[in-house]
Amino acid sequence: MAMRIVNIIGMGAVILMLCSAGTVTAGEQKYKRTVDRYTMPDVVLTDQNNRKVPLKDLIQSKTPLVVNLIFGSCTKICPILSAEYANLQDKLGGDPRKVHLVSITIDPENDTPKVMKEYLKRYHAQPGWDFLTGSRQDIDSVLKAFNAYIPNKISHYPLTLIRSPEDGTWIRLFGLLSSAEFIDECRKMGIQ
Repeated sequence: MAMRIVNIIGMGAVILMLCSAGTVTAGEQKYKRTVDRYTMPDVVLTDQNNRKVPLKDLIQSKTPLVVNLIFGSCTKICPILSAEYANLQDKLGGDPRKVHLVSITIDPENDTPKVMKEYLKRYHAQPGWDFLTGSRQDIDSVLKAFNAYIPNKISHYPLTLIRSPEDGTWIRLFGLLSSAEFIDECRKMGIQ
């Protein structure tokens, strides 16, 4: 537990540093929020336990779904997005029935199930947070479906997507959010 607190405090310092680097004034939103609909490709991805995961089945679940796009060796944006997931799991008491957190790699050539499992351990991921990979072709088709395709992983940007199981709409959060903003966006989607 003490190590988890140290990790979260360290991540908080990184978030504070990155967020304070801009010139955001009080009350100004640092991220862009839109509501979208996406049609997912019929692909089967692989999770950190080397299990096959049909993406359409995952997305059609009745459990609220939060998706981010990361890679295991990232040292800039991905640790912030992953710290948000870890914090949300702590706030929800680790109950996987409340929300399914999914990280999809943008670096499938290097993010093997072993790498992804080790990544999740660093963030003390609890059940209900999965890290998915697949072939380059399948990952690219998923990125294009989310209107998030980038040709170079180093050029990626902070993006989190929250799916409502009620009507299938997605909230697209583009940019860095504070922990409080992320929790608030999740609550707006019924994740309590």
